[in-house]
Amino acid sequence: MPEHIALGADHAGFTYKEAIKSWLEDRNYTVTDFGTYSADSADYADFAHPVASAVETGKAERGILICGSGQGVSMTANKHPNIRAALVWQPAIAQLTRQHNNANVLCLPERFISLDDALQCVQLFLATEFEGGRHQQRVDKIAC
Repeated sequence: MPEHIALGADHAGFTYKEAIKSWLEDRNYTVTDFGTYSADSADYADFAHPVASAVETGKAERGILICGSGQGVSMTANKHPNIRAALVWQPAIAQLTRQHNNANVLCLPERFISLDDALQCVQLFLATEFEGGRHQQRVDKIAC
């Protein structure tokens, strides 16, 4: 189970970021919070790039990003080599993206998912291991 999590959100994901941060800290995860630190308008890329960089360089084992739709943070994080950011809106998808895709950044759409479901997605994303095997050859084909 990963211990160090990079966390970030824009203004539309701020509320869930704060709740997820508390949830993680209550479970003794080390969290690096890359912001935003308020609900004031902010650009998602300003938070997605630092989270992706932290995972990419090994400063964090996994990342969690939140914005209104989850799309902006996902698109931004996936510009980084070796990042597999997955847009997730259901717990089963959180589990499958770890098992089959070895996703290392979870992207959540605050405007389209309940907080309870978001926290369940976080729990499954962090607890689920990559299955490897036939899935590894598929993951290896992701990079250009």
